[in-house]
Amino acid sequence: MYQLQVENMSCGHCVGAVTKAVQTVDAAAKVEIDLATKSVKIDSAAPLAPFKSAIADAGYPVASTA
Repeated sequence: MYQLQVENMSCGHCVGAVTKAVQTVDAAAKVEIDLATKSVKIDSAAPLAPFKSAIADAGYPVASTA
């Protein structure tokens, strides 16, 4: 499982856009997003780098990973 900080998320639209971006990399990925902490948890066997790129390409740069 990956945990990312995505600072630009602020609403339901952001959640949908980030979820869609993650699922373009792995359609079976489980995504949990907490707007209050701006964290994105991704449960997937795919490597991390494509997720970070897809999220950034959707307009939400990844600030950090945990």
